[in-house]
This record gives sequence, structure tokens and C-alpha cells, in this order.
Amino acid sequence: MRILGLAAFYHDAAAALVDGGRIVAAAQEERFTRRKHDAGYPRRAIAYCLAEAGIGLDAVDRIVFYDKPFLKFERLLETAVAFAPRGFRSFSAAVPVWIREKLFQKNLLRRKLAADAPAVGKRDWDRRLLFAEHHQSHAASAFYPSPFREAVVLTMDGVGEWATTSAAVGRGNDLDLLRELHFPHSLGLLYSAFTAYTGFTVNSGEYKLMGLAPYGEPKYARAMLDHLIDLKPDGTFRLALDHFDYCTGLTMTNARFDALFGGPARSPDEPLTQRHADVAASAQAVVEEAVLRLTRSLRAETGIANLCLAGGVALNCVANGKVLRDGRFDDLWIQPAAGDAGGALGAALLAAHRLFGEPRAGAAGRGDAMRGAFLGPAYGPEVIARALTAAGARFQTLGDAELLDAAAAALAAGRVVGWFQGRMEFGPRALGNRSILADPRSPAMQRTLNLKVKGRESFRPFAPSVLRADAADWFELDRDSPYMLLVADVRPERRARLSRAERSLPGLGRAPAARSEISAVTHVDGSARVQTVRRGTNPRFHALLTAFKAKTGCAVLVNTSFNVRGEPIVCAPADAVRCFMGTGIDCLAIGNCFLRKEEQDPARLREATAAFAAD
Repeated sequence: MRILGLAAFYHDAAAALVDGGRIVAAAQEERFTRRKHDAGYPRRAIAYCLAEAGIGLDAVDRIVFYDKPFLKFERLLETAVAFAPRGFRSFSAAVPVWIREKLFQKNLLRRKLAADAPAVGKRDWDRRLLFAEHHQSHAASAFYPSPFREAVVLTMDGVGEWATTSAAVGRGNDLDLLRELHFPHSLGLLYSAFTAYTGFTVNSGEYKLMGLAPYGEPKYARAMLDHLIDLKPDGTFRLALDHFDYCTGLTMTNARFDALFGGPARSPDEPLTQRHADVAASAQAVVEEAVLRLTRSLRAETGIANLCLAGGVALNCVANGKVLRDGRFDDLWIQPAAGDAGGALGAALLAAHRLFGEPRAGAAGRGDAMRGAFLGPAYGPEVIARALTAAGARFQTLGDAELLDAAAAALAAGRVVGWFQGRMEFGPRALGNRSILADPRSPAMQRTLNLKVKGRESFRPFAPSVLRADAADWFELDRDSPYMLLVADVRPERRARLSRAERSLPGLGRAPAARSEISAVTHVDGSARVQTVRRGTNPRFHALLTAFKAKTGCAVLVNTSFNVRGEPIVCAPADAVRCFMGTGIDCLAIGNCFLRKEEQDPARLREATAAFAAD
């Protein structure tokens, strides 16, 4: 049975296609439209998924939307009543949008689907179109692709229809809810409140808050536990809503929140101070404690040895690493597209396995079913050559061995390499097919990448990719981490000995460079967000790491997403060439074509750089 899952109309629209229980394709709409977090109807992502399967929309048996709009509207109504009259302003602004676009979403979806498949009648669309609950979609995205026959499934995010935290048990094809916590009490919204308070953008800046936290001390954690969140021993919680304004839709926080943390929220153009770093550290510590209490109580209650995680909070890889090291569960698997985009995949899998009984592809010891998350489009040599020629690029076409040698030599020489290969990743991480790569041994590389290539804040860390066989030689990690969702410490013997003066510097005064043999991927606290790479999952990226190790003795590369601030990860060859030409990337390996910046037409480079500056 062919089942198409959809996520749309809120943020991070996506489509995913499942056939006979097997994941065929999945992609976010933003990659095609080039609008970051595109929330629109995912027409291009749908078209890609269908093309990957070689079918038309009329050949899809079921289409499953990832949440239930009527339940969300119910929450909107009840929240407005509960917080009247403060909630009226946001309610009155939201209602016209809901009535026009969201409340009757089934009709909207049916019209859009009918436009792309006019041969399918209205009654047939009524039969084919299904709706799943938001947290069901998240839980299904985590459990069904996992390698486990049985697992606890914990979903944590901002809010779905009503649920903000939910626990379920998956066994075989069954997925049964244990309990839920409901809006407005939410770990995701709590973390987003601190994201906004420290001057970052909600729903995209949470990574920045997590990256800022190690520069601070959790000085406000006690105040949070005393005044902001009533956290029970089993991990259940209630927020002190008089400190927040997100229920009324005006701002995330208010003056009481400001007073608790010693001042007003930071505006995005203000410099970061040590207070902001301490606030970030405090928020991170409290969320970690809540997650640990939840996971410990679920293991004690169920006795089940495996844990699956999904929802936006599951992208907090620092908390994930703490859960792993806590040792309550024997094994842990996290959906790489843990946010809303992954809900499209979960909705399709929920129908395939629970509703129609299709066999699971990933369970019973055969590894996970995500295939490295390489579920997006690939581009052949003719398409790549046309894109390069159209951009006026100067390039060489190399054999496989020559390409690997050229890229590894450039990396060993301290050059930054754009790496565009195979199928695009599904989810927010670049995992070795749409990546910017660099030598992690360079003390200057972290700053170079942040300021000259990515155009982002200098404090933000970069992640390492490491050969799986060598991971334990470099990191305190003895297991697979294929999706870059676990933080582990760099091994002590690999770390630098800091002087007393360096150790005594306040948080934001501590430079992240020169803290280990692989300083470009070592965060200020000695940690790293690790991706392990196996030959069977990504043979070409594995071969590049192997070639780099042969030249340098180092089995690790810096791996950051192939994009700049404010843009989605590159999808098509033209996106990659534009990013290469307009930024500080030195070389580009795209398919078997290799480009060097110094060989490009200076006029073309100036045009591309000006275009990026204008964006």
C-alpha cells in the first residue's frame, strides 16, 4: 500500500512516501522553495516523493495529514476563554486565518490534491484522506523506523493539538499511549521562552541557546525550580503561567519573567553578556533534569529496556547524551527529523503499520529503517554538469579515487570543502551528503567557518563526523550516533592542557579554539556533537574520512550543513554552486566534479558574492 504523509501550514512543511511499509522518500518543502521553514502546502516535496517512486498522485492509496486541525482550534478557543480578556487580541487576530485556511483544512487539502490529480473524484479523496494526531505522528516517526521490537516512546515538543509531552509503548505494530501532559505546560515552550529572552528566534534559535549554555553557569536554575516550573520527581511538571504570555499570543514572557532573571529580554542586535550565558545554562540544566526524571520514571514503570525519542525537544542533543549516560535504558534511538517535518513521515508510518498492518522494515535486529536519513533527491552527472556550465563554473571531472584524493588533500591543507553527493538528508542535520567539511585540527577553523563561510555567531560550535571504528579513540562514546543527535566528551588524552589563566576566564571570555587535538569541533566544555559514519550507510563519505585519515592520522572531519545563515540546506546542484561561488568555501566536490575557488572567473565570484550580500 502506498501512503503519502504530509505536514504543512504551521512550520517546516514536508512530505514522505511509504510503500509496503518501506520508506521510499521524504523531504522538506523549504529545500525546494529556498524559503527557510517554509510552512506552505508541500507541493514540490510531494512531487519529488512521487517521482522517486515513479508514480502519480492518483496511484497513492492513502494520504495522511500529521495532526487534527479541529482539536487545535478547540485549544485556541478554550485558551482564549481561560485567559480572557488578555487573550482576546490574539484570538481575534487568529480566528480569520483559522476560518479561512485552517479550520476546514480537509477541504483545503482536497482542493489542492484534486488540482494535481483531477481524475480522482471528491468521494474518493474523502476515502483516501486521513488525519493523525500530532503526537501520534511524532511517536510513530520514532518507533516504527527504530531497530526495536519493543520500546518506550517519549515525545516532547511545544504543543500539538493539546499534548506537549506524551509517553507511549510500542510493541511490534502496536503503539499505545500511556499518558500525556497538556498545553499550556510545555518543556518545548519553556525552552522557546528562553530562546526568545536571550534574543534568538523561536522555532529556529533553540540550537543557539543550547550552544550558548556551556559558556555560562546554571546560576538561575534554583530560581526556575522555585518560581517558574513545579517539577515533580517523576518528571511531570506545571509552569507558573503568570511569568509567560504565550497563551495570549503576544510575547513569550513578561515583566515577572524579566525580574526573575535580572533584566529585560535581549534584543537580537544587542551583544551577548555573561548573564545571557548563565540564563542559557540554567534553562538547559532544568530541561535536562526534567527529561532525566521523565525517562527514569518511564523505565521504572514499564521495565522496557529501549527508548525512542521524537518531537522538537528530542533535537536537544546535550539532553540526549545525558539520557544515554544515565544508563536507565539499554539502548536509545532518536528520529533524525524529530521536529514537525518528521511528522509527515510518522503519519504515513502510523497508517502503514498500525492501520493496515504492513511489516516493519527496521525492527528485529536489522538496523533502523531510515537508511541514514538519505531520503531526499539525488542528481545525476548530466544535471550537475549543466548546473555548473550554466553558472560559468570552471571544473574538473575526476574518477572516484581522484575525487577522494583531491578532496582529502584540500582538507588536509586547511581548505574548506563543499561536499554534495548522493541523496539529500531528511531532517535538520547535514550527515555527509549536503555538507561543508573542514580539518578539525585547525585552531582557527571554528572562527573561520562561523564568520567567513556560515555567517553566524562566533560562539556556535561545529560537529565532528568520525569513522565508526575510530569513534572511541576520539570521544567518550562506545556506540553508533549516525544522526548527530548525541553529545559526548572528547577523550581526556586528546584535550589540551589549559593554563591557570585560561581556566579562570569567565564563560564568554573562554575561547573555544585550541582546547583539544580537534579544536574546531570541541566545544568550550570539552564536548562534541558526534556523528559516527559506517561504510554500509554512506560509502563515499566513509571513503573520504578514510582518505583524510590516511593523509593526516585523524579520522575526524568538521561537518556542518551546506548553507549560510537564513537559508535552507542546499538541495539541487545550482544551490550548491551558488553557495560555493558566493561564500568563503574554497573547494566544491559535487558528484565527480571538483572546483577550486582560485580557478573561477573573478567576475562570476563578485556577482555571486554580491547576490548573497543582497539576500
